[in-house]
This record gives sequence, structure tokens and C-alpha cells, in this order.
Amino acid sequence: MRARIYQPAKTAMQSGTAKAKGWVLEFAPASARSVDPLMGWTSSDDMDAQVRLRFETRDAAEAYAKARGIEFDVVDPHARQPNIRAGGYGENFATHRKGVWTH
Repeated sequence: MRARIYQPAKTAMQSGTAKAKGWVLEFAPASARSVDPLMGWTSSDDMDAQVRLRFETRDAAEAYAKARGIEFDVVDPHARQPNIRAGGYGENFATHRKGVWTH
């Protein structure tokens, strides 16, 4: 049984990083998915694929996996560049703008 430990990216509905602080331990699929011949639904007999454990820190996730004998790979998160403008949000409404501001 193999797992991967990663820090999830923010969702498309978020502008900040509020729920992307923790770490997730997710098991790799043990078997391939199959298509049901009657309904056409994709299914799997692997129950571990449904398990997603959340941890506050990377060390806690690694300690959990080591304590239970789970082999794991750690995926380091990509650092995000900060978007800091000199004038900040108020620059959108400044009266000393050099050009015309339109949508």
C-alpha cells in the first residue's frame, strides 16, 4: 500500500489560501478502474482510494504513515509569487492616474 503526502492547491473559487494550509495523505489506487457494462459508470473495488486524511503539518502526516508502516512519497508544494502592487487596491481609484481607466 503506497500513499502520497501533499499540500493541496487552492480551489478555483478561492482568491486567497485559506483552506490550503494543511497536508493531505492520499492512498494510490491499488487496481485499475472498470466500467460497468449495464450503466456505464466507472467503479473500483479499491476501498483505500476513498480515504483522504488531513493533517496540520507535514511532519504529522509523515509520522502517521511511518507509525502504520505505509510507504509514502512527499510532493513539495510550488511556491506562489506574491502579487503586491505599489499602490495597492486604492490605486484603482486614484485621481492622479496618467491614463484613462476603463474596464
